[in-house]
Amino acid sequence: MKLQQVIPVILAGTILPVALSAQKSKQKKPNIIYILADDLGYGDLSCYGQRYFTTPNLDELAAQGLKFTSHYAGCTVSAPSRASLMTGLHTGHTPIRGNKEEKTPLGGFDFSLPAEYKTVAEYLKGAGYSTACVGKWGMGGPGTQGSPVKQGFDYFYGHIKQLDAHFHFPEYLWENEEKVMLNRKYYAQDLFLEKAENFIKTNKDKPFFLYFAVTIPHAELSLADEYQEPYRDKYSEKSYPGNGHYCAQEYAHGTFAGMIHKLDSDVGAIRKLLKSLSLDENTLIIFSSDNGPHIEGGADPGFFTSGGGLRGVKRDVYEGGIRVPMIAYWPATIKAGTVTDQPSAFWDVLPTFCEIAGVKLTQPIDGSSFLPLLKGKKARVHDSFYWEFHENGGSQAVRMGNWKGVRLKIFDNIDAPIELYDLSTDLSETTNIAALHPEVVAKIKKIMNESHKEDPNWPFYTKKKD
Repeated sequence: MKLQQVIPVILAGTILPVALSAQKSKQKKPNIIYILADDLGYGDLSCYGQRYFTTPNLDELAAQGLKFTSHYAGCTVSAPSRASLMTGLHTGHTPIRGNKEEKTPLGGFDFSLPAEYKTVAEYLKGAGYSTACVGKWGMGGPGTQGSPVKQGFDYFYGHIKQLDAHFHFPEYLWENEEKVMLNRKYYAQDLFLEKAENFIKTNKDKPFFLYFAVTIPHAELSLADEYQEPYRDKYSEKSYPGNGHYCAQEYAHGTFAGMIHKLDSDVGAIRKLLKSLSLDENTLIIFSSDNGPHIEGGADPGFFTSGGGLRGVKRDVYEGGIRVPMIAYWPATIKAGTVTDQPSAFWDVLPTFCEIAGVKLTQPIDGSSFLPLLKGKKARVHDSFYWEFHENGGSQAVRMGNWKGVRLKIFDNIDAPIELYDLSTDLSETTNIAALHPEVVAKIKKIMNESHKEDPNWPFYTKKKD
């Protein structure tokens, strides 16, 4: 997959200027709220088939908006997935391709997003948007080039470091680059909602971009009593003893369901606020997840069918690790109750938001705007999608039409065999048909090789076996 310079928008064979029809209207540019759940599986919402609990606010969002059934995260773990979201690049090109730390004057923090990569927040800020990141960052610590306030965000509140985001009653959070001590007395998601709502209220008279990167339902499994109580006796329980990192949890199933209920309720609270401020019609809300469901800390994706019947979980490049729910709601533009099966991915978000804001892109990206889909039209179809993962021996995946290729244990063998699946008949990737289609396997291998650009910070083909 080659990088594309996406400056014009190509629609129905006609090149249109990126300046949108919003310029013809006296209405201000649309607000954009992107809500990102942490480790929420494809099947963890009732509008995507969850049967053990309901998500009424997100179901309503889907019923009144557009549901994507073939949307993909940037990667199968957090940091590279979020880097893909911010930069419009897939993991063969992103400057962050895994979860790892670097040393800084303030201690160890996540590997920094380099300053030369322009983020979606920087583009929107340059277009006159007020910008905020509330929740989890994980792409550079305070004082580094990767700090959110140096990557286009006017305001940041939350976990700047991923490891800290494992704990929902944190010792501290960060506000911009200042540490705010909490001493484990507050449930983080309550504070995130409060800060997100304050940002919306403060910026109601000008266009804003809110990246609401919540930490639910990532382990550890913990919840304020008021949210946990309705679910304590609802399921057969298997208590989690704790492991020295994640806390013990007597009601693991009930706590997980209660956490998603809390997330769903907070989405409803944001919608209620937008309506009270008369911002609802002119605000695009997108909801998604950063990767597939986790198995740590007492989580039980098998019990809840969190993967929606797809193969794999977090850290897998099978569909269950990378296919995620996505819902788009924008009543002034999106027809209610619509569904699209056209594949899209995190690297498509940046060009979409830039097209909405009337921003010209100045750096090459892998993504392509799906704004036409929001308008009920056809969008550009990617020739292929590419993922690479730098743990568990190294893996790659390609989707090309309905073909899905997976290559595992590359650090042991750079010519490891490619598994092949036909997603049109085998969405759960149960039957490897590589031997029947050598010509398709050859094309996928070529895409894998051409889509990966070697980076000294993230050796892949050149990595030696540990």
